[in-house]
Amino acid sequence: MRETPSSSHGFPGRLFVFEGLDGSGKSTQASLLGKWLGARGYRVFRTEWNSSELVSSTIRRGKKKGLLTPTTFSLLHATDFADRFDRQILPPLRAGYVVLCDRYSYTAFVRDTARGCDPAWVRTIYSFAPRPDRVFYFRVPVAVTLKRKIASRLKISYYEAGMDLGLSDDIEESYARFQSRLKQVYEDLAVSDQFTVIDSTRSVEAIQADLRSHVAPMLGHFPTQTRLMHDG
Repeated sequence: MRETPSSSHGFPGRLFVFEGLDGSGKSTQASLLGKWLGARGYRVFRTEWNSSELVSSTIRRGKKKGLLTPTTFSLLHATDFADRFDRQILPPLRAGYVVLCDRYSYTAFVRDTARGCDPAWVRTIYSFAPRPDRVFYFRVPVAVTLKRKIASRLKISYYEAGMDLGLSDDIEESYARFQSRLKQVYEDLAVSDQFTVIDSTRSVEAIQADLRSHVAPMLGHFPTQTRLMHDG
């Protein structure tokens, strides 16, 4: 059985994207969904934001020295994502895999727009990124993400809190204000780009069941490894 090219991006594989604020639970859900799909014989590839080695060291140095303006931030992340797409996302899509993408170009749009970059300009520099088969937006209140962040005992980073924007001298207050900006952009995108909204305040089990109910019908005739071996 041959894969039917996706009507969204034209490749044999399928691209499912997970978006949302830090602490929304999207990474956990992407991992669980990947294991569930793999157990059912689908060829699965997972990839995460900022996983390219091309400019990661430059971004780290820029953050450490406070040299990144919103524009340079945007251009560096665009370079990073382009490399990630070319090396990690496109090959498995061409090979007919189910690609689970933890953050996509929408993350850049949200963060760059919240930092004051022109939305049309950001759209343009990411215009090479094809539309996914489905984008899952994990909706969660900012207060919940902050609570989860504190509970995890992970340090809130300078840029994660939007401290570079001068929103507040208190890092937790700055985090709440910056994440609120991000959330508003996500909410707008959910409408304009037709995201599938997932209520991320529910239990892990309930959210995973919801995801499976969305994904399974989209893979009804998609080949598994067993089918591929049989056809071969």
